[in-house]
Amino acid sequence: MRKFLFAAGACVVASSAMAQSSVTLYGIVDTGFIYNSNAGGERQYAMSSGNMSGNRWGMTGVEDLGGGISAVMRLEAGFSSINGTIGQNGTEFGRQAYVGLSSNTYGSVLLGRQYTTVYDFVGPFESGLAWAAAGAGFGAHPGDVDNLDGTNRANNLIKYQSPSYNGLQFGGMYSLGGRPGSVGTNQIWALAASYGIGPFKMAVGYQSTHNPNFSFFGNKANDSTTASNMRSPVYSGYATAGSQNIFAAGGSYVLGNATLSVVYSNTRFGSLGTQGVTGMTAAQNAYRGTAAFNSYEGNVKYQFTPSLSVGVSYAYTSNGGNNGSGGADYHQVNVGTDYLLSKRTDVYALVFYQKANGIDSTGRAATAALFGATASNSDRQTVALVGIRHRF
Repeated sequence: MRKFLFAAGACVVASSAMAQSSVTLYGIVDTGFIYNSNAGGERQYAMSSGNMSGNRWGMTGVEDLGGGISAVMRLEAGFSSINGTIGQNGTEFGRQAYVGLSSNTYGSVLLGRQYTTVYDFVGPFESGLAWAAAGAGFGAHPGDVDNLDGTNRANNLIKYQSPSYNGLQFGGMYSLGGRPGSVGTNQIWALAASYGIGPFKMAVGYQSTHNPNFSFFGNKANDSTTASNMRSPVYSGYATAGSQNIFAAGGSYVLGNATLSVVYSNTRFGSLGTQGVTGMTAAQNAYRGTAAFNSYEGNVKYQFTPSLSVGVSYAYTSNGGNNGSGGADYHQVNVGTDYLLSKRTDVYALVFYQKANGIDSTGRAATAALFGATASNSDRQTVALVGIRHRF
């Protein structure tokens, strides 16, 4: 009888524990076709992977620890649906990999590879993230220079995010550089806050990055430890920067079926010439001081029906130049529509246009370079995209 009672009690305890914890498998598969009007001087017709959303599979876990506190974890891997290769330049769980504690009263503290705080708070106001092919990056500000599209994650990250206090929320992060004897080398930190009331919402954030070519742009498995990891010509000439500082702010207002949003960002590559990077030209190695980018965007999304939405945006980005890069500016228009076939499957069509002027970071005539697409060899570029996305 004692054995029976012990076994029964063990089953009750096990059932209770299982009810208070869970692991969920999830993912997105997104594939389409693109037309590029100028891919290095040629028209391009190609299949494209991870367009509206980056392809991924992952696991989330939650365990109730009592007292309103839960242990949480996430492992999230990116991949190409065209050829099956691992995403994020060969990093197995390159999208996210973290563990931490979460509380409805005190907020959450997460440890590991994650998105940045400025992306979390300000990114949703940018059309590129909200509805214009966030996965492929075509709709991002040139080169995703302000990271509002979330191209770069941070390693070794400690991140805090508060609960909402009557519409006010705030957060911060610190990424340890990990260099023995030098606490500041490769470190990244950020602060951000948001406030929402009724149909209005706004957010503001600031991020400071040391040695961005290696700590922020080059923190994936197959990235270079000596050469430039900043591949967009919009800013690749500034790989020798000792710092990258991003200030971003955004706001939105819901008016009936329409959501109107505005975004501003200022990105500064500072202390140019202080970081040793192989493969740079003599002119680029001679850059000194700071190169600054200012991006301004206005966009609107209209929900015609619960299944059908349409969006349009205009963004202007300027670079003041630095010692040989005479300064460039970029005009970009995004137009897109999305239709839900079910709760988990949708089809989409988008068009992106960019016009470039001036001299870019490489010291050459600026060319249109929609992020995620093969760059143009002229000052103009159009990319059209259609595809299907399925969530599970």
